[in-house]
Amino acid sequence: MIRVAAVGDIHMGPDSQGMLRPAFDTLPECADLLLLAGDLTRHGTPDEARVVAREVQGLGVPVVAVLGNHDHHDDQPDKVTDILRDAEVTVLEGEAAVLDCGGKRIGVAGTKGFGGGFVGRSAGEFGEPLMKEFVRYTRRCSDSLRGALESLREDTCDARIALTHFSPVADTLAGEPREIYPFLGSYLLAEAIDTAGADLAVHGHAHMGTEHGMTACGVRVRNVAQPVIRRAFNVYQLHTADERTD
Repeated sequence: MIRVAAVGDIHMGPDSQGMLRPAFDTLPECADLLLLAGDLTRHGTPDEARVVAREVQGLGVPVVAVLGNHDHHDDQPDKVTDILRDAEVTVLEGEAAVLDCGGKRIGVAGTKGFGGGFVGRSAGEFGEPLMKEFVRYTRRCSDSLRGALESLREDTCDARIALTHFSPVADTLAGEPREIYPFLGSYLLAEAIDTAGADLAVHGHAHMGTEHGMTACGVRVRNVAQPVIRRAFNVYQLHTADERTD
């Protein structure tokens, strides 16, 4: 079994140093890697990013992250990314990474993603340039996620995971006001996941949402926003490729 620990929306600031570290220190006992599903900081400042970096550095398991909208707020996402990478966090944006976790190869493809809505209630590339760019940005994120997942097919991975901040499905938004669904995710992310294939999809962002969901093609989706899971992280178990064949 592959044990995947995940959490998003931890929103760390100067006053939260050390709050999650005691729980994170237990990760080698219960998980093979840690996924961070965006909104790691409150306002995306370098000082907040350093708090996150100290919280996750040297945990004894690989750490993979995507940024969230809060991590972009101070217009320094590259600086936030550099600080996290200096702490040996793998930060993905339209990219994939293959991790060797105790002899098991785990492929993770990641993007922040963006909004736009879901089938039957979604924005289209029509009208004002700003509206068209809104949807095109989501499409670029989704296309990069699909490409990253497809690149993992060329590697011999025991499992493939899609990591985003915005949600790929409406299922995990249940509990949020329906009026804001278009700002919480996009069906284009789910199409990318279903086209390329994955064993698990993990996201955050929807604080009042629901943990469990599924894409149209049956990929499990988990909303790991901390206000939803109400703990330092959740652990999900995946069968390896050999176990699925058996």
